[in-house]
Amino acid sequence: MASPLARLVEGKGTPLVMLNGGLMSYGSWDPVLEKMRAGRRILRFDFRHQLFSLSAPDVRPGLEGHAADLAELLDETGLGPAHFVATSFGAEVALELALGQPERFLSLAAITAMDRETPEFRAGNDEMQEILAAILAGGPRRPFWDALLQSVYSESFQRKEAEFLESRGSKLDLLPAAYFLGVSRILRDLEGFDFSQRLEPFPFPSLVVIAAGDRVMPPERSWALAGAIGAEVLVHQGSGHGLVAEDPAWVGEVCRDFLARLA
Repeated sequence: MASPLARLVEGKGTPLVMLNGGLMSYGSWDPVLEKMRAGRRILRFDFRHQLFSLSAPDVRPGLEGHAADLAELLDETGLGPAHFVATSFGAEVALELALGQPERFLSLAAITAMDRETPEFRAGNDEMQEILAAILAGGPRRPFWDALLQSVYSESFQRKEAEFLESRGSKLDLLPAAYFLGVSRILRDLEGFDFSQRLEPFPFPSLVVIAAGDRVMPPERSWALAGAIGAEVLVHQGSGHGLVAEDPAWVGEVCRDFLARLA
């Protein structure tokens, strides 16, 4: 059976798989990939419940289900062992897949990720679920955007990109209700995740990229992840959790350089 996940495969060369954060879509990687396209066959896709995969049925809850979806998509697209660049939710899915099927990995760059849920993460998740439930009951959508800005982006980015962010927030009403249900399901699939007792040094090179101002997946848990898997660490001092959006050029450079060292 064909995978229901919307995807884009482009280029020729060494396989590279890009894994979205929870509220991303695969087009969000465009600015990052400006630094990384040459000599690579690149797979991007939307996870089940994300914007372009909203029609996929809700049959595989949890990170395990998303890892199974990813494995099927890799088989269907014929991408053998690959390099993976993954952020936030996508990085947690990558960890789940790597723990069960490490042979699929040439390397992993995990951006703004952590080894386990924290109480603060659960509280923020629960708060967002309440906002989403109100939206799905017909309530206003703006509280979703306001909560997202405060948790995901650094204050400096919010000031610098205030006009752009306000423009994005004003377009919420153009999204289908299914989008907000999808976000709720993505958050559900992260509830209670904990790799801390399962992790060990990976048999392939790994990099953990930390945003010093991350209020969603705090740096101390990212450092714990890096120590457990034996990863190299790089820290962006100025960004919040939305590092891929806040400084895509920097992300592209550090991931490109990481992969170049492996080559």
